[in-house]
Amino acid sequence: MIKRIALSMIQLYHAVITYSVYNKIKYYWRAVYSLWIQLEFGKVGRNVYIGKIDLLKGAQYISLADNVSISERCIIEVYDSYHEQKFAPILTIGTNSHIGDGGHITCINRVQIGNNVLMGRKIFITDNAHGASERALLDTAPNKRPLTSKGPVIIEDNVWIGEMVCIMPGVRIGKSSIIGANAVVTKDIPPYSVAAGNPARIVKQL
Repeated sequence: MIKRIALSMIQLYHAVITYSVYNKIKYYWRAVYSLWIQLEFGKVGRNVYIGKIDLLKGAQYISLADNVSISERCIIEVYDSYHEQKFAPILTIGTNSHIGDGGHITCINRVQIGNNVLMGRKIFITDNAHGASERALLDTAPNKRPLTSKGPVIIEDNVWIGEMVCIMPGVRIGKSSIIGANAVVTKDIPPYSVAAGNPARIVKQL
């Protein structure tokens, strides 16, 4: 009986709001959300779209150029302090660049994403880690260790990054390179290269 009532209510709901109508409502809601969340950021260019973000910290240190697109369920964490530590972080995303669904960026130093950078889903970019690999720190809980950075992350123009790539601290990815899905980038990638694997290695120079 309950199942019949529930099914009848769903059918009535669908008669009023079909899937195409639902998509239109969602489209306008996302547009409103995008304009609202942009007010948190330090600098925002024209025609920027930001999907529903799962977590946003330190947005005042983030600069978005024209035509940037950030998809749904991303996590963007920019820290100017952690426990007693102080940082001067900068996160910039260049013109026409796109971050796919579920992307995660964390920054205490500098993360610079160039122009026309295309990223797949579930990309992880970090310029920091919980503590250096030192024996003296290993008896401390990881979340209590000081944050350290081996250097900024620089992604130059026209780079294409496949799904579920991890880009680690102190890395520069040269312009017009391609990073294959699931790669873990721990060292610099020269311009016009194809890199893949864990750790990522150059498989072709274009």
